Amino acid sequence: MLSNKEIVCPDNLLNIAHNKKGIEAAIVNAGKPLAMISAMDAVKENLIFPIFIGDKNEIESCANNLKFDISKYEIIHEPVENNTAKIAAKLASEGKIKIIVKGHIHTDVLMKEVIKKEYGLLGKTRLSHIWHMTLNKDDKPLIITDGALNVIPNLKTKMHILRNAIDFSHRIGIPRPKVAILSATEEVLESVQSSLDAKEITDLASKENLNADIFGPLAFDNSISKKSAAIKGVKNSVAGQADVILVPSVETGNGLVKMMVYFMGACAAGVVIGGKVPVVITSRSDDAPARLASIAAAVVALD
Repeated sequence: MLSNKEIVCPDNLLNIAHNKKGIEAAIVNAGKPLAMISAMDAVKENLIFPIFIGDKNEIESCANNLKFDISKYEIIHEPVENNTAKIAAKLASEGKIKIIVKGHIHTDVLMKEVIKKEYGLLGKTRLSHIWHMTLNKDDKPLIITDGALNVIPNLKTKMHILRNAIDFSHRIGIPRPKVAILSATEEVLESVQSSLDAKEITDLASKENLNADIFGPLAFDNSISKKSAAIKGVKNSVAGQADVILVPSVETGNGLVKMMVYFMGACAAGVVIGGKVPVVITSRSDDAPARLASIAAAVVALD
């Protein structure tokens, strides 16, 4: 059942990111192969101008092994993992970098620094995570949110997640995204909290000028399949053609994304948005094309 399909970075995301060249990016706790390969691939695409933070000897040794010439890039020597996150957050607060890229560091350690008020990196909306999902180089993307950051978001948080996802959709060329508010059912049931939330989000969103079509609750099948929606008699502008799926919990989003990656060979580009600096928090198991796509997504998310 596991897919043998080669994961490929989508051209549409790269093409949009190429409009913003050489963005200053901190590679946090660099010096391990995965982090350095990510930086190298992004440099080759002229997406970023990296600042490496971590053990200087490890960074130079790893770059040498990869035949990656980093002589023109700054290295900030800091061998302690927790301190590398602090340095990255401070650089971002001073405007010296525009993107933070997770290297060999725990996500919670990195995000703990990013959200500290002293750095002023939080924006007007709550931070949230989006996955930009594609199968092929020229594929239409599916945005899944939030499958990484907000664990069990309440209604207020879900509205922030919604606004962030719509903003990102506009940035990747979807002028009026169709957003499905996911539940286990397309009916509003007192026994299913996610369906109640979905209905309320739909009502609240209708009162805002979000430049998107938003509807819920929708089950996954009638969110993405016109056939399923027709069979079930679900008739609205979102059913069967969602660009964005807003999930009720992190487990739902994470599970959907991982199933697409491992069963379908999808490329999952993930980035934290909603703050003043996009944060790339890739997994150690992500393939190189997904890591490149994640950095491209962060570049696209920039103002």
